[in-house]
Order: sequence, then C-alpha cells, then structure tokens
Amino acid sequence: MAGDSQLPLFGDGPAAAASPAGADGAAAAGRAAGGIAAPPRSATAGVGAAVVPVEVAELARRLPAGLHFGGSTWSFPGWAGLVYDRAYPVARLARHGLAAYARHPLLRAAGIDRTHYRPLPAAELAAYAAVVPPDFLFLVKAHDACTLARFPDHPRYGAERGQPNPRFLDAGYAAGEVVAAYAAGLGARGGALLFQFAPQELGPPARFAARLHAFLAALPRGPLYAVELRNRELLTADYAAALAGAGACHCLSVHPRMPDVRVQAHLTAAAAAPLTVGRWLLGGGATYEAAGKRFAPFNRLAAPDLAARRAWAELARQALAAGRRFLLTVNNNAEGCAPLSIAALARELLAPPAPREP
Repeated sequence: MAGDSQLPLFGDGPAAAASPAGADGAAAAGRAAGGIAAPPRSATAGVGAAVVPVEVAELARRLPAGLHFGGSTWSFPGWAGLVYDRAYPVARLARHGLAAYARHPLLRAAGIDRTHYRPLPAAELAAYAAVVPPDFLFLVKAHDACTLARFPDHPRYGAERGQPNPRFLDAGYAAGEVVAAYAAGLGARGGALLFQFAPQELGPPARFAARLHAFLAALPRGPLYAVELRNRELLTADYAAALAGAGACHCLSVHPRMPDVRVQAHLTAAAAAPLTVGRWLLGGGATYEAAGKRFAPFNRLAAPDLAARRAWAELARQALAAGRRFLLTVNNNAEGCAPLSIAALARELLAPPAPREP
C-alpha cells in the first residue's frame, strides 16, 4: 500500500462519489433484516458507516475478549456496503473514514503504514487515536530508515538511493524520531510498533540477531516492539533469543517468502509477549501487484485461503488460552477483501474444533 493511501485527518477531502446502487441495496437489505443502524454521517466526519447485518454483529458479540482484528488500512471505496454506507474517494476515506471504519463491530484494529515512508508527528497519530474506541489497537510501521541496511535504488530515496544507510538499527534515531511520537500520539491504543525488514542482505543470522538485540534493548521501555522478517534464514534460535531478551516479539506473517505461521510461532515461542501480533498479507505464489489487479475493488473473497484461516484461528486460540491478547491485521491481497476475510476468520474461530485423527 502506498504511503499516500493514509492521509492526515485534517482538512477537507474531495466531494464524495455518487452512491452505487449496490451499496444502497446492501444498506437497505441490512435495515430490512434488522441490521445494526449506522450513525449519522455527521458523526463520522462526512463518511457514513454501513448498516451491520445482525449475523455479523452476533459474530462480534460471541468473539472472546482480547481479539483485535482489522485491515492493513481503511481507505478502500470497494468496502461500500460492508464498512461504509457508500463509495467514497480514496482520499476522503483516508482523511475521514477511520471513525466510520471503527464503528464496525469486527474491526477492532487497523494498520498505519504512512509511518513506514516518513515519521509522523505525535499530533497526527493522536488524531487517529481520537476517533476510535478505547479498546481499539493500531499496528504501526516504523520508518524504513530504521530497517534498511542500504537504501533501494528507487527514486523516492533521492540522493540516498543505492547508498549505505547510516540510520540502520540506530536506536537514537528510532527513539527520537519514531518511538517518541508513537508513544505520545497513540498511548494505550498503540498495540505494537513494527520494525519491518524488507528482503535484503543482512549478513550472517547470528550477527544480525546480535545487532537486532542491541538495537531493541536500547529503545525506550513501554511500547511493544514487533519485528517482521522477509529473509526466512534469519528466523533462528538466536533471533528468538534476541527478541526475548529485549521484551520484543516476532510479527507472524502469511507471505510467500516466509514459512507457515505456525512454524514461525514455534521457532519464536521464546519471545512470546502479552500481545501476539500477526499480519495476513499475501497468498502463496502471488505478488502484491498481481493480487491487487486481480482482487480490485476488494469487495469479495476472490481466493479463499482455508488453510491460512485455520492457522490463524489455531494461533488465536493458543494465545488466548495462554492469557495473551491477539492482534491481526489483514490485507485485501490475502483473499480479496479484508473485512470479509475477518468475518470468515471469526466464523472459523467460533466453529467447534475438528476431531483429531485417531
């Protein structure tokens, strides 16, 4: 998701697009079926929430406490009738859609990825926190300057493109430019601050683990720090020990570059934190570009991934049984529509466990 897909919550966005017949029909059907009424549009800064069907509201009511499911972000016009009462332009949803999004009873979390491209001031993060309920959690990406050993050869890095990165695993930079704003802006609504390591050359796994531990241990105490890898060879016992020693956790991810999430959980069990963090990103054999083209406008389950749902449900049950909360953000590119994936996952989680083979 491009960094501009989440805009500041200040200023006026473009005028709303005309409501499609499908969205109006879905809202009317929800009301006819006794769905949960949406708040007035004025209550959500110009973006209206969809009527929530009774079945979805009941799903949310039955979910155990401590589960926080949400989208990787919230600015998708294709969610008309599912999350929003109509189709709005992306920019309007990015600026004003979060409050309506947070009215949906299954959406108790959201990712913030703007922070991956540049640090945000505490005031902008506080604006996000101000429009969601007290039990809502954000999974926030740290600025990628913290996690790139060398800047990619890409125009967005300007004169630094292709050069070694002096801020790589620099705890002073991360503490001052990333952690401080995160903690001050989000407070208790900050679920975890995510340091995402893109595929890159990071040296021998043991050396990377040692550097990672030194970095995490030097950061301010208080926030939960999560680490996401794209180099599976770094997922070692040394890595797990580095996280555990610093009080951090591994971010479980469904992604073609990484092993099954249950394998990841097993390998990093030593780093279990009070909150289990996960991201359901992309199905096997796919790329973000191809999946995005195939699944747009992200309003249907185009590629159901039953195995991933079962794995996430199993991990959620394990976390809750151990007294840990469970935070999972879901990308549209996982199955085609994050809100529908979350509803399907909720049903999987509430279904009776399958009998074990004798």
